[in-house]
Amino acid sequence: MSETIPPIHPVLLAGGSGTRLWPLSRKSYPKQFSKLMGEESLFQASARRFAGAGFAPPLVLTGEDFRFIVTEQLAAIHQSPQAIVIEPEGRNTAPAVLTAALMLAQDDADALMLVAPSDHVIPDGGAFLAALEAAHPRAQAGDLVTFGITPDKPETGYGYLELARDANPAAQTPQPLARFVEKPCATRAAEMLAAGNFLWNAGIFLFSARAILAAYDQHAPDLVEPVRAALAGAQADLGFTRLAAGPWATLPDISVDYAIMEKAANLAVMPYAAGWSDLGGWEAVWAEEGPDATGTVCTGAAHAIDCTDTLLRSDTEGLQLVGIGLDDIVAVAMADAVLVARKSDSQRVKEAVALLKSKDAKQATQFPRDHRPWGWFESLAVGGRFQVKRIVVNPGAALSLQSHHHRSEHWIVVEGTARVTVDKEVKLISENQSVYIPLGATHRMENPGKLPMVLIEVQTGSYLGEDDIIRYEDVYARS
Repeated sequence: MSETIPPIHPVLLAGGSGTRLWPLSRKSYPKQFSKLMGEESLFQASARRFAGAGFAPPLVLTGEDFRFIVTEQLAAIHQSPQAIVIEPEGRNTAPAVLTAALMLAQDDADALMLVAPSDHVIPDGGAFLAALEAAHPRAQAGDLVTFGITPDKPETGYGYLELARDANPAAQTPQPLARFVEKPCATRAAEMLAAGNFLWNAGIFLFSARAILAAYDQHAPDLVEPVRAALAGAQADLGFTRLAAGPWATLPDISVDYAIMEKAANLAVMPYAAGWSDLGGWEAVWAEEGPDATGTVCTGAAHAIDCTDTLLRSDTEGLQLVGIGLDDIVAVAMADAVLVARKSDSQRVKEAVALLKSKDAKQATQFPRDHRPWGWFESLAVGGRFQVKRIVVNPGAALSLQSHHHRSEHWIVVEGTARVTVDKEVKLISENQSVYIPLGATHRMENPGKLPMVLIEVQTGSYLGEDDIIRYEDVYARS
């Protein structure tokens, strides 16, 4: 982006908890934070894409459960956010976009904001920045610019944008829009692809805070006061902006498309043909990963013998996945769950999640690794009265000062050094050393080093649930 024009403010929407990529994406750790494509998460790739010359620091909207994941992942790519806004509960994109616009308008009503989901793949970042620069004048002039993707197949999983009769779908400047079109059936999708004047709706927008606030006042005035009240009652919390829950709870669950875009007259569409995917299912991941000559993709410790049009993926270290003679198959293996389906049926993954929920299986929503503000842990073995965990504590991080009613713990440090508090005693525990935490003892674990600290925890007792924690002090202000 040019350095001679006012900076664009990226607004990254990172509160979704989709499960179309189960078992890798789950409610507790959704796909935007996973390393689906390469060594960075989709969220990190989105933040990096809209950084540097011409961009202000990002404004991120997310949920309570993901706030520390956002912080950690931005820090890992050396980015400092403009703000991280915590939504009390998911209310779709219309309230989120309005919140961002009101925040930016406090300093500059004419600030340009780029609203983008944080779980999309845009392989050619340079091409998208060129499209963004081409759309800039229309947004600065007061139009609401949406980005439309040139379709390459009759996709039924996306909404569409129908261009006006005099529009050029291959233009490199914004074009007039006729209407939004809902996700079509297969026949209608084929007809729209053949017509040539339909683009996929990417859900990416560029407009000024002033223009979008005027659109809310005109088309969705019932949203404005509750969002203003939630923002006015917001509290600063460890660097986060926590919106007031009461007013937010009165808001409807509605997308910005329904609330604003389908009603506004000052719309323009920026065609984009250089590649894009929302990774809305495993078939999309297969396509983006680049199948070999047989149509096969192997990721992680996965191997194919005489397979065609197949995705094999192992996301667990040491778990070897081998496919033999498979065709049109998706097989995704994790430590606690395995998905096997026809690739053509991969959009039905939500049925698997619903089935597991009906069976009260924790794999439906819970990720094997439980991410916390200080690091993460995972269960290695669970029995009737014991549990073995691997715990990783980030450099400089500390668990809360706590005690348990129903269990004792034994900690063995395997990497790094731990500063351990047990009642009134504080001591350093190095690799291959251990410490015992009696039932009821007040205790804390800290990592004073510059590298992650790893330990094995053995719990024993009558109840081993995560809710058996009494916190006395916590640097992350958890209750």
